[in-house]
Amino acid sequence: MKRRLLFLLVLGALSLLAGCKDDGPVTFDLSKDKVMAGWKVPLTVFDKDFPTDWSDYNYLVLEMRASTAQRVYLGVTTEEGYNELRFIFYAPGAWIRTAVPLTYFRDLPAGAHDLAATYNHKRPLSYINIDHGTRHPLKGVDSLGVRMHMPVRDEKVEIAKAYLAVEDPGDAYLSDVPAVDEFGQWNLGEFEDKIHSEEELKAAWAEEDAQIAAFKDTRHSRYGGDLSRKTRATGWFRVEKKDGKWWFVDPEGYCFLSISSNGTSPGGGGMMPTRPGQEPLPGLYPEGGTRNLRALRFGEGPEAAAKANRLVVDRMSLWGMNTIGNWSSRDVIALDEKPFMVSLGGIGIQNGILGMPDVYAPGFAASVEEGVRRSVEPYRRDKMLIGWFVGNEPTWSNQELRLCELILEADDSRPLKQALQAYLRKNGDTPESRKAFVYETFERFLSIVQRSLRKYDPNHLNLGIRYGSGVPTKEVLALSKKYFDVYSFNNYGIEPSLKNMDIIYEATGMPMIIGEFHFGTTDRGLGESLVRVVSQEDRGTAYRNYTEKAFSHPALIGTSWFTWYDQPFFGRGDGENYNIGLLDVTDRPYKWMVRAIQAVSEDCYDVHDGKTEPFSRELERVGGRFPDIWE
Repeated sequence: MKRRLLFLLVLGALSLLAGCKDDGPVTFDLSKDKVMAGWKVPLTVFDKDFPTDWSDYNYLVLEMRASTAQRVYLGVTTEEGYNELRFIFYAPGAWIRTAVPLTYFRDLPAGAHDLAATYNHKRPLSYINIDHGTRHPLKGVDSLGVRMHMPVRDEKVEIAKAYLAVEDPGDAYLSDVPAVDEFGQWNLGEFEDKIHSEEELKAAWAEEDAQIAAFKDTRHSRYGGDLSRKTRATGWFRVEKKDGKWWFVDPEGYCFLSISSNGTSPGGGGMMPTRPGQEPLPGLYPEGGTRNLRALRFGEGPEAAAKANRLVVDRMSLWGMNTIGNWSSRDVIALDEKPFMVSLGGIGIQNGILGMPDVYAPGFAASVEEGVRRSVEPYRRDKMLIGWFVGNEPTWSNQELRLCELILEADDSRPLKQALQAYLRKNGDTPESRKAFVYETFERFLSIVQRSLRKYDPNHLNLGIRYGSGVPTKEVLALSKKYFDVYSFNNYGIEPSLKNMDIIYEATGMPMIIGEFHFGTTDRGLGESLVRVVSQEDRGTAYRNYTEKAFSHPALIGTSWFTWYDQPFFGRGDGENYNIGLLDVTDRPYKWMVRAIQAVSEDCYDVHDGKTEPFSRELERVGGRFPDIWE
């Protein structure tokens, strides 16, 4: 009791430092001098009778303003401990009302087919990620905490009201000035290269068009391989190990290191129209909405689409980007000018649990075979196709026991549950047996997919499952070696994990692709991304640091940025609104990123060969994962 009383007294003192409600909103000042800047305040500063038992409520409602789109860690102290979620509040600089579903504080996430679908959740004015913190019953709740890792500048979060609700009150934009301008840019602040007029925008587009018109590529083959490095040609993309280094080899026999971006498509960013059912909240946009930038640049009709697609491949050539990455435009692929990688569809992953398909369902093998057949049919004779991805970031990897729990909680009619129950009855219900079941199930899935691929498309590579960051278990690595031609993984960090790559390579001996990585900033009102740097120039530096270090590994033969355009200002379907594009909302390339890609394109072959040291330049105040401390 004495310790808890002392805790409350300390919170009261901190609340005076953070900002007193009687004098206006509670202000959490977050200093750039701190590694983890943050405060806790007693909830009684908002209401002297603020409930401590939240069992009968469903929403925590905040009327607030954040000075930045940098990630905010917001939590509550309960009788069982501190409980925290990660937020990006849309429209920084504006007052908003956003309602936080309390289930995110109470409950473990329900299983979904990949990591983003499991952990990302969207509100109209906030993006919530629940892959952080612990989950407790909301009893004995007495304080609210706000903290931020490595603030780029001195930032603040102001909360004018905090209260509980049973029904969803809805989010609301409470400011008078629109959050975005006529060009779709952040309207509440200035930033480098911001467009202020149609004349400025047209001049920038014309400058890029002139650069493209003047460009001549003399270094690469028809398929993008390096003309100075030749080996055996088979007419298809393949992999080869030469002098201890793995390479892609293009259809003409030239060594090929893949440089790509996911989502390589025209018309993203501000050129994307609002879909029905996604109308924005009142006040977010200027009267009359944003400009139709697509029509302004390309005109109308079928010719406009052709011009937009043409610009995509011209940009790739100018930048030195030789591969159309995953989840990209089929119309751009159809131009038959750039190699590409695609994902198989209709193979049961999204109907499984935590990304594990129900391979025991009646007709599953036939269904997968048909899904593979339909996927490969348009491309099985296409020499530009490098290969097929089987899946992306399966949530169950390194969570095998959690997967089994969710399977056993599923409906009794699910064949996957019945198979697990029968397996445990036969082999005993132990952690080892549960894991063994997962691996047997996974192998059954992989064998069905591989058999179908070899039947319908024997000429293209199996690029594997794009595992999430980290190293899967030895059993998963062994199965990857058995069934894949290339080991693919997504690796978010300020640099690639060469240590993890060494572990994977020692276990598999396989060539590798990094399927996703990125860096973002907070300077444009967009979210900071999974790995934050402090400026657009540092985004380019980070790209070059990361990619050249990756290519220095003997097994690494491809990197794919995520993603081509910045994400929507008010979030994609799962909430992400990151500044991670190679192009911004006005369809202009980020100059620092372009320069970095061009430099990597020039250097990567010599770096991979060991003839050139990878580029390296120190970065300041990188944000991402953080130590669990308060300052």
